[in-house]
Amino acid sequence: MTNIQQDDLIESVRAALQYISFYHPVDYIENLARAYELEPSPSAKDAMKQILVNSRMCAEGHRPICQDTGIVTIFIKLGIECHLVSKAGAATMSLQEMCDEGVRQAWLDPDNKLRGSILADPAFSRKNTKDNTPCVVEVSLVIGDKVDVTVAAKGGGSEAKSKFVMLNPSDSVVDWVLKTVPTMGAGWCPPGMLGIGLGGTAEKAMLLAKQALMEDIDMQELKARGPQTNIEKMRVEIYDKVNALGIGAQGLGGLTTVLDVKILDWPTHAANLPVAMIPNCAATRHAHFVMDGSGPVYLDPPSLEHWPKLTYDPTGGKRVNLDTLTKEDIKSWKPGDVLLLNGKLLTGRDAAHKRMTDMLNRGEKLPVDFTNRFIYYVGPVEAVRDEAVGPAGPTTATRMDKFTRQMLEQTGLIGMVGKAERGVAAIDAIRDNEAVYLIAIGGAAYLVSKAIKHSRLVAFGDLGMEAIYEFDVVDMPVTVAVDAKGNSVHITGPEEWKERIAHSLEVGGVSILGQ
Repeated sequence: MTNIQQDDLIESVRAALQYISFYHPVDYIENLARAYELEPSPSAKDAMKQILVNSRMCAEGHRPICQDTGIVTIFIKLGIECHLVSKAGAATMSLQEMCDEGVRQAWLDPDNKLRGSILADPAFSRKNTKDNTPCVVEVSLVIGDKVDVTVAAKGGGSEAKSKFVMLNPSDSVVDWVLKTVPTMGAGWCPPGMLGIGLGGTAEKAMLLAKQALMEDIDMQELKARGPQTNIEKMRVEIYDKVNALGIGAQGLGGLTTVLDVKILDWPTHAANLPVAMIPNCAATRHAHFVMDGSGPVYLDPPSLEHWPKLTYDPTGGKRVNLDTLTKEDIKSWKPGDVLLLNGKLLTGRDAAHKRMTDMLNRGEKLPVDFTNRFIYYVGPVEAVRDEAVGPAGPTTATRMDKFTRQMLEQTGLIGMVGKAERGVAAIDAIRDNEAVYLIAIGGAAYLVSKAIKHSRLVAFGDLGMEAIYEFDVVDMPVTVAVDAKGNSVHITGPEEWKERIAHSLEVGGVSILGQ
């Protein structure tokens, strides 16, 4: 019998969660660096460069890769010869409580505060729990005398794109994936991975899909040796065909949408073919450790030699002064233009937009004047040490689509900054009001935060990270995604690269797809 001290499990979980907040898995960095070198699309290549530079900055500075530090899932394989104990004797906490305490300590670490994103009472009051608890714990009892633990922290943008379908047994899994991936947009921050679960029951397929994302990226090794099993052949087929869609990094159009496709399966009922698909984003975060009763486990830091030596110089963009912009000024901007924002930038996301539109509907005056202003869809990490603000990358803009027309028509707002594409309704509202939508790169939160020199709370302080702040920014890099005429780079970019890839495949293959 192996005794596992509850305090050792708590400390191991805490340490692992801090570790993955600033260290990408090395397999992800090496494969993203390879995709970056092979990428001919300027917009996609720039996005990947920002992600790589941000990742190295985080590894060196021990600050979060993404402002969305995620919802925690912990997979535990508990050996049946293990006994969870405390210093006083029997364990005084449940396994869920131990894991939650590890999460709590990781999130409240004063040297690297993480963003609390978990809301209790999800369908009604949606109150932030402040310490990112509770986490999701999946436990299986296995033969042995050790505790095998995998921790993961997954952002809401990619989790929101999770899909499930109950196919007929004669239906094609590949066809469903290829039909579904384009509907996911870019809010899941590609390039990343697809985890696919096949079989079992509805809930088992979803669990398999999430577990598949914990595996190392090995697609290039698989293609080099050649697929041997039906599952491996399906992985390669989906990888090639998804990348041939031309969605590209951040949905801007390019060669690499996914770095790998992972599939786990389970026997299922004769009448069913359950299929689940969960994407992992550019801020992929997971780690594995094994406890044997000898004390807490600490993971070894990876060597920075795995990171490419890149720097990001934004000075090639056009500088704009947010404090003097008018509607006339923004009419000349074109999709794909790189801008450097300077001046005062307001923030606000889901909860703030809901509250503001409710106030407008009641005829109440807003606490902020949005006339000729831009709003940044962001929920930043709390600052530490001498930071003006912690990592502050964009959140998925489509969640604000339902509020866009009212905000543009009733507040004087002329522009928005967020992540990924806008839907038809939002694009129509932008065109009708001659406004613009800009994107910052998802997965480059620490890099973006370096352009923010000062932050002050201006409204709705009770909303925490969802409150309205005013940032003073200097050369904050963004790209025009939807111009004042309603032209969207997230439509034109993938269309162009899908056509280019199809043509290249016909004449001999695109480098990253043909290997």
